[in-house]
Amino acid sequence: MAIVLASGAIASGCSTAPAEPPTVKTEFLRPAVPAIARQRCAEPVALPDRDATESEATAEWLRDRSALRQCESRRAAAVAAIDGAMP
Repeated sequence: MAIVLASGAIASGCSTAPAEPPTVKTEFLRPAVPAIARQRCAEPVALPDRDATESEATAEWLRDRSALRQCESRRAAAVAAIDGAMP
């Protein structure tokens, strides 16, 4: 008798009905761009209305180059954030 009950329990666990496919939800998330990457780049240094001395020209050139490097850093960080989030 125990064998019959065990056989019935085993047989009832094996369903022949097709399984329903799983529900799949695809959600696209927009990557977060770092706030620093949203900052505007610094404007170029305004040139004086007169001839600049060599030291003035060098100082302003250095300031422009530094601003350009910082801006590129922010831009590269934003691109890396977006590229890193893509599959």
